[in-house]
Amino acid sequence: MTKLSIIIPVYNVEKYIRPCMESIFKQGLDEDDYEVIIVNDGTPDKSMEVIEDIIAAHANITVINQKNLSLSVARNNGIAAAKGEYILMPDSDDLLIENSLKPLLDKALQTKADLVVADFLEMGDKEIDNLKEIPQKDFQVKEKTGYELFMEDLNPRQCYVWRTLYRRAFITENHLTFVPGIRYQDVPFTNECYLKAEKCLRVSWLLNIYRRGHDSATASFDKKKAYDLCIVIASTWKLRQIKELPHDVRQKLLDNIFTTFTLLIYFMLYGIKDIADRKDIFAFLHKQVPDLKFNNGMKQRLTSFLFRYSPHFYFYIRIVLKCYTRKPNFG
Repeated sequence: MTKLSIIIPVYNVEKYIRPCMESIFKQGLDEDDYEVIIVNDGTPDKSMEVIEDIIAAHANITVINQKNLSLSVARNNGIAAAKGEYILMPDSDDLLIENSLKPLLDKALQTKADLVVADFLEMGDKEIDNLKEIPQKDFQVKEKTGYELFMEDLNPRQCYVWRTLYRRAFITENHLTFVPGIRYQDVPFTNECYLKAEKCLRVSWLLNIYRRGHDSATASFDKKKAYDLCIVIASTWKLRQIKELPHDVRQKLLDNIFTTFTLLIYFMLYGIKDIADRKDIFAFLHKQVPDLKFNNGMKQRLTSFLFRYSPHFYFYIRIVLKCYTRKPNFG
């Protein structure tokens, strides 16, 4: 039986894909116990060429070739092809910490948890290049419900799917998929997983190195990315329809959506200069979520009122206050 499926989407990561792949095979796992599914998302660079020898050397690697359909579609196709009891979805420009995966997988298989959420480190290219040894944490596990994990551990700005082991049956039985064709697809997916999971493990243990500061999907902001964030807000907004959400969980969900909405406004301040484009984005968001409304505190209520009845005046106020806000990090 295949215990684990590791899904790696590949697009324009020629510089990073080899160390990512090499890190997968430094986990102390028997190659008969897991599979690696590489989804070539029509990459135009030499990403696939630089790992040809790795693919040839390991019988547990499968390659899926598709035209460029987006990271979200690549992940969906990888999940559809997966045979493992658990699924891990590292980003192709990041790394797994050596020998970090086996203890997490063993615990997942032992407990049959829906989600196993680990810790990570954030580093730049130079730090990674000079990396020699990483002091690992003590392996400590807290069992939680999905609601508890959602309330206590989910940072709406860090909806990273690559830090989690997912029980494949949990994903398929709940029909969990990434919204096709958009960036920031981790946000609605992660919120929905936490809200629908039953048994979860929050593990104090370093799994990944997140590579920051290079050219990535969020390195700049344009009108297409703004539309994508609008779809993210709309997709997450629909999660309010999950039956019997406790009041505090529902409110946290709305707060998470407000955080995403606020990030959209920040990104537009710095990335969208054309007034007509800004109007188009607001109109698109209104169309996607006509009933968007926040009411947790004066700031949210005022923001909702201005956005619903005078969005351009609201944006003008944000421009005036721009000098008092920290420029967002797109990386």
